[in-house]
Amino acid sequence: MFQRIIDGISASTGTTVRLTSLAAGAAFALLVTTCFLCAAAFISVLQKYGPVQACLTGAGIFFLLTLAAAGSYWGYKREVKKRAQIAAERAAKSAAQSMLADPMLLATGLQIVRAIGIKRLLPILAIGGVALGILASRAGASEEVSAEPAE
Repeated sequence: MFQRIIDGISASTGTTVRLTSLAAGAAFALLVTTCFLCAAAFISVLQKYGPVQACLTGAGIFFLLTLAAAGSYWGYKREVKKRAQIAAERAAKSAAQSMLADPMLLATGLQIVRAIGIKRLLPILAIGGVALGILASRAGASEEVSAEPAE
């Protein structure tokens, strides 16, 4: 039994190591390619316009690359934040629903009904139902308001 678990872990670890080394090799190749392209652009501008313009051209190229990377990072971070917020909302809804389906909670409720009596609990349950309905309608209204984009 443990041998299967160990084999599964070692296989997934081997795959992860291979994929990581492949990604590192691709990143290094991209870095070398970018360096040669920048050097070629620098030499071309240096021969035609001079050293100051060549340096400014190199700075401009790297500035554009930096802006692209920052924009990509910002978009990714925003998407992760949105996914986390959706997951938190789903977890909150699930927690509320699972609490009502808990067998221990139902058993405790039945014991309370037996101890107090159904005739005494009917008015309390009616008031609780009305309060729960008001609470649910308020929660639904606040979700509709927060779903609209703010300007």
